[in-house]
Amino acid sequence: MADAKVIPFGDEPRAKRRPKRAGRPRANRAPAPLAPVPAQREPEPLPAAEEPPVAAQRPDGEPEGRDGGWERKLAHGLSFLRRRITGEYEVDDFGFDEELTDQVLMSALRPFYEKYFRVEVKGIENIPKEGAALVVANHSGTLPVDGLMLQVAVHDQHPAARHIRMLAADLVFMLPVVNELSRKLGHTLACAEDAQKLLERGEVVGVMPEGFKGIGKPFADRYKLQRFGRGGFVSTALRAGAPIVPCSIVGAEEIYPMLGNAKTLARVLGIPYFPLTPTFPWLGPLGMVPLPTKWTIQFGEPIPTDGYPPEAADDPMLMFNLTDQVRETIQHTLYKLLVQRRSVFF
Repeated sequence: MADAKVIPFGDEPRAKRRPKRAGRPRANRAPAPLAPVPAQREPEPLPAAEEPPVAAQRPDGEPEGRDGGWERKLAHGLSFLRRRITGEYEVDDFGFDEELTDQVLMSALRPFYEKYFRVEVKGIENIPKEGAALVVANHSGTLPVDGLMLQVAVHDQHPAARHIRMLAADLVFMLPVVNELSRKLGHTLACAEDAQKLLERGEVVGVMPEGFKGIGKPFADRYKLQRFGRGGFVSTALRAGAPIVPCSIVGAEEIYPMLGNAKTLARVLGIPYFPLTPTFPWLGPLGMVPLPTKWTIQFGEPIPTDGYPPEAADDPMLMFNLTDQVRETIQHTLYKLLVQRRSVFF
């Protein structure tokens, strides 16, 4: 018997299909062979880049998502508050509260550092990763904002996230609220005894030898260094054998352009100067908002002091020479940075 021809269903027109005959049994014929079914291919595995990401897991085995980060932050914040309330935190004998500084005070200063003044830091590698160092910087800006920005720069940019212990004037510790905050930030009185203790502990100490003469100088004398005192900071570094790191700060001079000084009012209030700027006191509290200048902080190459004998700290000629060397280095770097600066605000 000839093989039957297989006609796929639906390929033949309706007119040519044979009508079914009712009542007659279908002849016993061999069933027609079925059309071969195409083999199904195995699904190809997705490339590694297209595989669906696997959710990260926390140590407890739960998947970590957006809520996990917030949960950790909330738990960390509650733990911090509990320690503050119960007094389970440490401060050193100068009043420095490292935990409060890292968690709260630095976080409050960081927006000004990053967004408002847009501080650019150069030469941070000149501050040693460990051990003592004395950072000597110029001082300006009518209010001591430069010291705070210097502190954030060292903490955030240094590979070891070191804290710089700033030496502050007596007036800082006479103001009710400022006194407490300064102590918590690690500031201490600008005296040789405190500075030497910190250096002997291996701390980074910051000093601005110009003092009020630098911070309160008129705008016409901007970026001209004032007298560096009698070189007491050099004697302190020599006794501790700590390197001296010159530091130049550009941008702070223009935040409060000091056009005048109401000396009579300053004597009545018992302050070194009473600044008159384009906005203060004419605009009241609004005049105390600093101008958003662009800052640059550059740390110079350290000047070693550990090679001098112990009696060198009492040598007035050596102190004068080292003081003049530090001052000239800072002044030269200031002029160099000013030439490179495109604009006060950009």
